[in-house]
Order: sequence, then C-alpha cells, then structure tokens
Amino acid sequence: MTRSPAPETEFEPEFIAGIKAIFEDKIVFNQVLGLKITRLTPTHVTARIDMRRDLVGHYGHNRVHGGVISAGLDTTGALAVMAAIGARHMDESPEQRLHRFGKLGTIDLRIDYLRPGISEYFELRAEVMRLGSRVASTRMEFLAADGKLLSTGAGAYIVS
Repeated sequence: MTRSPAPETEFEPEFIAGIKAIFEDKIVFNQVLGLKITRLTPTHVTARIDMRRDLVGHYGHNRVHGGVISAGLDTTGALAVMAAIGARHMDESPEQRLHRFGKLGTIDLRIDYLRPGISEYFELRAEVMRLGSRVASTRMEFLAADGKLLSTGAGAYIVS
C-alpha cells in the first residue's frame, strides 16, 4: 500500500541541502543546463533554468533546444520522486534518506512540446502521481517566465 505524505510534512535543512548538492553539483549535466531547485516539498518540486545563448536550439528565433526541455523535465521528475521517497521515510535521518536514491533511474519518458520555448527563464514543475515499491509515475510542466505552459511531460522511474 502506498502511503502519501501529510501535507504539513517539511524537510529538514540538511535533507534539502543534500538534495541540492546531488542535483545542482554532483550531476554535472544539470550544471550545463543551469538547473536550480527553487522549491522542494514532499508533494511538489519546482526548478528554474535561465535562458542562455548555449541553450539555443533555433538561432533564428532564440528558442531553447528541445533537449533542454526534455532533460530538464526528466530531472525535475526524478527530483519529485526523490522528495516523495524522502517523505515516505521521515523516520530515518536525512543522511539515510539521501542514500536511498542510488537505484533511481528513468524507465519511460514522454514529452509534449506545446509552444516554442522562448523566454528569459523557464520554470519546471513536477509531482508524483504514484509512488510504488518499485516504480514511480510523475507529471511535469515546463513554463515560460510569464507562466505560459510550453511543454508537459510524464515519466516513470525505477525506485528499487
């Protein structure tokens, strides 16, 4: 049976710092993307990518490359799974929970590109739809600075 975290559950600063260290420092490709975590709760995560010249996919329109969108949504989906797993095991220390993510990996990813990715920065949002003992399912959004929905994603992640 899947246990959902209580909405009032908050993560300790050590856990949040550990997640940020993993996603913003240790996963070097996220540094290439410029991905920064802006919100981390047991049920929702938010990240940001600032538009830069080296992320352009169409030089004539200054659109972000579709691979940036796909990789960013995949990363944010995995981040949401990590938050949900962390919330499920609040009885453990932050350090113990951070070690649970060694086997996490993407097993399926779908991205729908709805509008051209043109903006000064992008907000990425993700939530876990179901966290099972072996697989987690997520839903993600890629938005422009003005809040316009540019792309959506759905992912499945192995958790054990």
